[in-house]
Amino acid sequence: MSDDRYLTFALGKGRLAKQTMELFEEIGITCEEMKDKDSRKLIFANEELKLRFFLAKGPDVPTYVEYGAADIGVVGRDTILEENRNVYEVLDLGYGKCRMCVCGPESAKELLQHHERIRVASKYPGIAKDYFYNKKHQTVDIIKLNGSVELGPLVELSDVIVDIVETGSTLRENGLGVLEEICPLSARMIVNPVSMQMENARIKKLVADIRAKLEIK
Repeated sequence: MSDDRYLTFALGKGRLAKQTMELFEEIGITCEEMKDKDSRKLIFANEELKLRFFLAKGPDVPTYVEYGAADIGVVGRDTILEENRNVYEVLDLGYGKCRMCVCGPESAKELLQHHERIRVASKYPGIAKDYFYNKKHQTVDIIKLNGSVELGPLVELSDVIVDIVETGSTLRENGLGVLEEICPLSARMIVNPVSMQMENARIKKLVADIRAKLEIK
């Protein structure tokens, strides 16, 4: 491809984007425009390196990457699993570590062992469905919630919840706990399949540089 073509990055907004740009700076990739807190711009560029960056809500990042609006994305593995888009996951960046778990009161443990039909509340219905149907072979009713899913068992909306657990303090404060771990989570780098072919050398070098930096840490 032409050297004039920009590589475009979609970064999950918030702490993830901040940590990603800090990591990029360590391998010589900077974007001064992004440091301007008052900027109203939506797309930021490093003209010298022919790189563009934009911030997006986490669930939108895999969509931008799948459709080629971004060549590369950085987002949590939970989002990648839930959105289930056609992208290549190329690198575990190692930060934003947490776990996806089935949580609930201690009394719900038995319901998970006897494959009874139960109600599961989650912000991640796709992950919950895959876990219960394909891994546990248990029939469940999945209830999609957008807010504090911990409320589910407390108000008897659900028997258990599927949610991200970082420290577990919110669970403990509400008499809930981790009953089963589904998978570990962290920030991941994803790539558009066509970009992987067309910009193979540039992307491979970027991934190699980041991997080398992560291995030093």
